[in-house]
Amino acid sequence: MEGIISMSMKETSRISILEKLMKKEIKQKHAAKMLSLSVRQIQRLVRRYKRLGVAGIPHKLRGTISNHKIPDREIKPVLEIIHNKYADFGVTLAHEKLVTHHGVTFSRETLRQAMITAHLWHSKQRKHVELRQMRERRSCEGELVQLDGSPHDWFEGRNPQCTLLVFIDDATGKLKHLKFVISESTAAYFMATKEYLTLHGKPLAFYLDKHGVFRVNTTKGGTAGAEDSNGLTQFGRAMSELTIELIFAGTPQAKGRVERVNQTLQDRLVKEMRLRGINTMQEANSYLPEFIEFFNHKFAVAPKEKANLHRPLMLHEHLDQILSEQHTRMLSKQLTLSYQNRIYQIKTDRPTYAMRYAPVLVRQDMEGKIMIEYKGKRLNYTMLTQQPKAEIVDSKHLNLTVDHIRQERIHYPDKAHTPKPDHPWKRPMWYTPKFHQPAL
Repeated sequence: MEGIISMSMKETSRISILEKLMKKEIKQKHAAKMLSLSVRQIQRLVRRYKRLGVAGIPHKLRGTISNHKIPDREIKPVLEIIHNKYADFGVTLAHEKLVTHHGVTFSRETLRQAMITAHLWHSKQRKHVELRQMRERRSCEGELVQLDGSPHDWFEGRNPQCTLLVFIDDATGKLKHLKFVISESTAAYFMATKEYLTLHGKPLAFYLDKHGVFRVNTTKGGTAGAEDSNGLTQFGRAMSELTIELIFAGTPQAKGRVERVNQTLQDRLVKEMRLRGINTMQEANSYLPEFIEFFNHKFAVAPKEKANLHRPLMLHEHLDQILSEQHTRMLSKQLTLSYQNRIYQIKTDRPTYAMRYAPVLVRQDMEGKIMIEYKGKRLNYTMLTQQPKAEIVDSKHLNLTVDHIRQERIHYPDKAHTPKPDHPWKRPMWYTPKFHQPAL
């Protein structure tokens, strides 16, 4: 038979075995075992090989269209739906939406091939993966909870960028709590942690990065008001009072579970909020419980042990008091104290000499309200404003601070110095002033 016969390596290896079988060097049962086929299939191959020679070895259906191929008339409207509604969706997420909302029945692989053909999706080149030592999941739910903040353009330009605080259980991979906040600040973490503790109770430990909210990273302390007298941050002091251990990761890869879920949320959650027309943090926070339930149903795993190690809050553990910034200040001779560049004057009916140079506790709650306490009793005060000083801004809050200054300059242009049109700053670099000689 003339022409070119194409065969796979597997089919090519059959030639030598069939030749031995034709010469009766081996039996059919031996050939079947060597080729991992049944004896009946070996008999068919032998008959074709005798009749057609080498051309009888390749499968006869090669190159023909499968009887199970999805017709183009069914795939075309699906591709139009993807183009109109899910243009930037990955294959897996697009297939989920099509099955759930559009009644699509064919497989994800069929959709992938169709999207590649229609140039709606391009396969990504796999990155070189650096192998690291794997850490096994904890055995029980509530034994270790990973906590992280994910700054991102969550509303795709429909609203300013914000941060999503993520609590994920290490044993099950469940999202325990999510909350959108403006930025990673102590007050924001206090608010999210209060909601978590109210919902689930106290875990044994939080697994964190080395952000300044969680840990003092310098010998001089962090930003103003971030450290207490024991060398702990406000968050660290609060968790110590609640007997929740803080474990700090040495690298981002060490807390890979929460880092990977951040990437998943930046893809799936962003698109879910777009489909639902969610444009504000308030609307997003209202939707998050529904998303958490869906996410956990799809991705969570069963723990090794069924015990839940979350502990209930004790009667004496008042979260509003514990989850507040607390600072010790010394009263002056005139019963004044300084806090956040402001002077506070204590008002009391007691003799003034009794409280001179006494230590007081300044407590700032999650909403920014200031309370001053002396020996457990709240003091009345009046606030005297002071000239603001230069503020130390953390790197994660820098963009937010600059945006705030920019908005102030736009809405209050009188505060900004604007040079006149003929100011030297407005002149080009090659401009040479003309000097006029005085008239004689």
